[in-house]
Amino acid sequence: MEATHDTDKRLMDLEVKASFAEDLLEQLNRTVFLQQKQIEQLARELAALRQQIPQDTESRRSLHDDLPPHY
Repeated sequence: MEATHDTDKRLMDLEVKASFAEDLLEQLNRTVFLQQKQIEQLARELAALRQQIPQDTESRRSLHDDLPPHY
């Protein structure tokens, strides 16, 4: 009788641990999903910003061109 009780308790403990592990896995999956969406959004924004930058090197200005005359 005692061995059956110990086995039942151990089984119950394992079921509780498995349940917590499933919940944690679901939370981690949700976090990864949301992070992936954010990464994709940031990649789209970066691509849009890169399109706004002039492509020809002649139109790029040096920071020295912006210095006030007293320098």
